[in-house]
Amino acid sequence: MTVNDDLFTDWKRREEIAEAMIPIIGRLHRERDVNVLLHSRSLVNKSVVSILKTHRFARQIAGEELSVTETMPFLRALADLDLGPSQIDLGILAAGHKADDRGLSAAEYTAEAVAGAIGTGGLERGAGRDVVLYGFGRIGRLLARLLIEKAGSGNGLRLRAIVVRPGGGDTEQDLVKRASLLRRDSIHGQFNGTITVDPEHHRIIANGNGIQVVYSNDPAAVDYTAYGIQDAILIDNTGRWRDREGLSQHLRPGIAKVVLTAPGKGDVPNIVHGVNHDTLKPDERILSCASCTTNAIVPPLKAMADEYGVLRGHVETVHSFTNDQNLLDNYHKSERRGRSAPLNMVITETGAASAVAKALPDLKAKITGSSIRVPVPDVSIAILNLQLARETSREEVVDYLREVSLTSPLRRQIDFTNGPDAVSSDFIGSRHASIVDAGATKVDGDNAILYLWYDNEFGYSCQVVRVVQHVSGVEYPTFPKPATVSAVSAVSAVQAVSAV
Repeated sequence: MTVNDDLFTDWKRREEIAEAMIPIIGRLHRERDVNVLLHSRSLVNKSVVSILKTHRFARQIAGEELSVTETMPFLRALADLDLGPSQIDLGILAAGHKADDRGLSAAEYTAEAVAGAIGTGGLERGAGRDVVLYGFGRIGRLLARLLIEKAGSGNGLRLRAIVVRPGGGDTEQDLVKRASLLRRDSIHGQFNGTITVDPEHHRIIANGNGIQVVYSNDPAAVDYTAYGIQDAILIDNTGRWRDREGLSQHLRPGIAKVVLTAPGKGDVPNIVHGVNHDTLKPDERILSCASCTTNAIVPPLKAMADEYGVLRGHVETVHSFTNDQNLLDNYHKSERRGRSAPLNMVITETGAASAVAKALPDLKAKITGSSIRVPVPDVSIAILNLQLARETSREEVVDYLREVSLTSPLRRQIDFTNGPDAVSSDFIGSRHASIVDAGATKVDGDNAILYLWYDNEFGYSCQVVRVVQHVSGVEYPTFPKPATVSAVSAVSAVQAVSAV
């Protein structure tokens, strides 16, 4: 047998194991509302090849490839436990077991590591929260996809209605068009499932979920209880109102809280999940998820401030064009944005830097910012230039951020890549708020420059859903629990190995 034959045989064996994983992952998700992850990446509804590729991802950031042969015993162990709604990371389970010296079996180690998820995991099965989308544009449709995906076994969040402006034409055709926009997307691809329309009841049916389509120009005119909606979270995707007075119009019968997918003004709290979501008061009814760029820069800024201290910084965002720009030169209230978006680089303003103070009030460093819109339809990059409180090295910063992306409480927000040929389109569909590009990172003494990719549509939408889960009381606990990252210990270990 040749080397190539050996490689092919190994590939077929791993394919077989990945194929056997799919029904187990599906049952855990459908019957117990357990989302199986691998290094923060969901394995639910993934193909055989996707599962294998996700395992191979571990080599890129952790330095060694994680095989399905290593994770399958832990997945089987999960299937034998009485788990409640939760997120469980096979990658961290496998790594923890490998480092454990007590001689426990995979099943014994798993039962111990996810003990908090056994039973209800802190949530009642069958519990859930109604969600209403006000606006059905780029972010609205991606939120719809995510909410439908997360319907799972019926727990958690339930997308009940979408509010859109009256089209003035045939309602049935309007439904068909909106369903088509949900079904197919030029950037994010096909909807993962089936979509039909129910014109008689003005509903879109997506993967068995009936979603009421409500036509209204006035948020104060809608009675959501007429559609059986109670105690719902309303997500305003229009950006039309950004202060407390305007957003309060949504607090109608059936609506308990309002979440804005744009920077809030005045005393509206701007929330970046993973950083300041736990500061929200239980009785707060109106909040903002800030902007995509704020979500991209605040988690890595917090990570750097926690470890090195930050004296000042500047963020330059190279941002994909958006629907508020013109395809061809035309009138626009912002003069530069009136110029053709697909033909020009356009200097514009960003409020992300000023929003840092709201998300990180303890950070006293002055952060400035500016932005350039460029002719790509999705995925942006933020260049974060920081003056640190102490000198460091590129190797230390890269190792620290790699560890943050793997094991810290910010691992759902910060991803990491050391792909030497990575470009913007590689990050379409990323569920993280930002991705650290290790190869582009620059450090000179107390100056660090981080290049942070982010899917300004999908990654941001994932952050919004995390905030909604949190304020709804259905944010599933993640197991094993993330450790507190210590860059000093991580770097010391690397240096010790290098010295040997």
